Order: sequence, then C-alpha cells, then structure tokens
Amino acid sequence: MQAEELGRLKTQDYQNAPKLPLTIVLDNIRSGLNVGSAFRTADGFAIEQIFLCGITATPPHKEILKTAIGANESVSWSYHSDIMALCHKLKDDGYILIGVEQTTDSHSLFSYQFELNRPTAVFFGNEVNGLSEAVLPVLDKILEIPQFGTKHSLNVSVCVGIITAEYARQSLPMGT
Repeated sequence: MQAEELGRLKTQDYQNAPKLPLTIVLDNIRSGLNVGSAFRTADGFAIEQIFLCGITATPPHKEILKTAIGANESVSWSYHSDIMALCHKLKDDGYILIGVEQTTDSHSLFSYQFELNRPTAVFFGNEVNGLSEAVLPVLDKILEIPQFGTKHSLNVSVCVGIITAEYARQSLPMGT
C-alpha cells in the first residue's frame, strides 16, 4: 500500500499538524540506531520535538537514517551540548521534567498519571549508564517501566516507545 492509501500525511502537512505536547530528550545515547528509532516513534505518535544531547549522534548520521526512514525530516529536533542548561530552560518554560530510570526514587509507569495540561519532557539516558547523576536531582519525577522477566532493563528505543505510547493513550479520547 502507498502512504496515500494508508491516509498518511506528507512531511509538510505533518509538520503543520497538531502535536502532543511531549518532548523526548536523548542524553548520551551511543547507538544511532536507537536515535533513529526514537525519531520514528516520535513521528508515529506526533510528538512535539526531540532534543539530542551529549554524545548522541545527530542526523544525517548513517545509523539514524537507517532506522528513522525519513522521520528525521518530519520531527522537529535540535542538539544541545549542555544538558543542565537545557533542563533549566525547560523548567523556566513550564515543562514537567520526567526521567526514565531505575532508582530508589522511581515510580511505576503503570500507576503514573501524566499532567496533560503542561508540556512534558521525558529524559532517556545512556544505554549502559542511564541518566547522569547530575540530571536526576533536577527532574520532577522518575518513572520506571515494570519488568517481570530475568532481565531488568529494556533497550532505550523500546523505552521511548512504551513511554510515548502511554502518554498518547492518556492524552487521546477513548476509542481513538
């Protein structure tokens, strides 16, 4: 099937379409494939923007292009070298800052209700080390995705998908 047959928007139309007030912040993500996947998820759920920080690759990185399959052209994004400055700017702009991390202070995603009346920025950290110790105290909330198997971590791009889908589920009218 062609994009038109599926009712997909063209890139220009997508850029002008309404977005969920959700921002994805990727901090020190090693894999361009994970970054590209985050772009695809962002496009799929029509989120506002992606901020890339630290060592995170930026388009047109080959691995990003491979998994983004063009979503890097439709989703608004920018690079920020100083994540702490970004955190303070987002707070000043009224954003709720949420980290996705396993800590003693984390709350289950399954029982969390997003504050849908305020813009939200969700932070995802390095595939091995997670979110930096400097960022954690600045966050308003830390969420953890409950897991029940023998492994107690998920790929960062999978986490982006789960969190974004839950935000969209809570945002959209029932039956949409």
